[in-house]
Parts: sequence; structure tokens; C-alpha cells
Amino acid sequence: MIKTSRLMIQPYDILDKNSMIELLKNPIIKQNYVIPDFSSTKECEEYFLKLLRYSHSLKHYERGIYLNQHLIGFVNDVYIENKKIEIGYVIHPEYHQQGYATEMLEAVIIDLFNNGYEEIICCAFETNKASFRVMEKCHM
Repeated sequence: MIKTSRLMIQPYDILDKNSMIELLKNPIIKQNYVIPDFSSTKECEEYFLKLLRYSHSLKHYERGIYLNQHLIGFVNDVYIENKKIEIGYVIHPEYHQQGYATEMLEAVIIDLFNNGYEEIICCAFETNKASFRVMEKCHM
């Protein structure tokens, strides 16, 4: 678990299912993050259960981003190779432009280096200017 001045970054809880489904189905998030198109709520629930398992696994870096104990986003590995990791992240649009992404990313970078990673990569779609600004603020 990582604690910042406003956020908690930690594995998911089963009680996060509805909040995660809202994130996964959000059309603004889907424009900027590669998320499967779910044909049913059941598929989305199964995907959440997979992410829940990943968040409690040592093989993946999958964490929820919480504000006042409410899931507002997530950060996860895109790929891991030796001591190199690529991560992606999502913040619910209601919480954009409030510094949460920068606060989270700064803390996650420290956590990843403390856990033995030597190279951390973060990418975004070309149209996602806000995410590029977050990465720049975090010296990426």
C-alpha cells in the first residue's frame, strides 16, 4: 500500500467491483486507454475479478487509486521484462485536473524503484496531452 497526502494506492477489494465497472465502461476513459469492449456486464465483472487477482499477485503491478476510500482510478503494468516495467494509468474524468494523476505517478515511480525496477516507462496516446503533462511533471 502507498499513501500520499490525498490518495491510497493499493490492491483492489471485491467491494470495488461497481466502481471498477464504471471506470471500464466510461467512454472518455476508453478514448485514452486500451480497454476491451464488453458485450455484457458479466464479461466486465469477470474482467474485474481477473484484475482483482492481479492486484494481489506478485507477478503483476495492478493497483487501485483511492480518494477517501473510493476507487477513482487504477495503475497497472503493461509489460514487465527483467527490471524494466511499462505502466499505464486511469483517473476517472470527474477527478481530472486536480493533480491526482501526478501525485499517484510520483508515488508509484518511487515504489517501483524501491521494488527493484531500474527502468520505468509510461506511454499515452498522442491525443492525450494531459497525460504527457503528468509524465513531464514526473520527469519522464
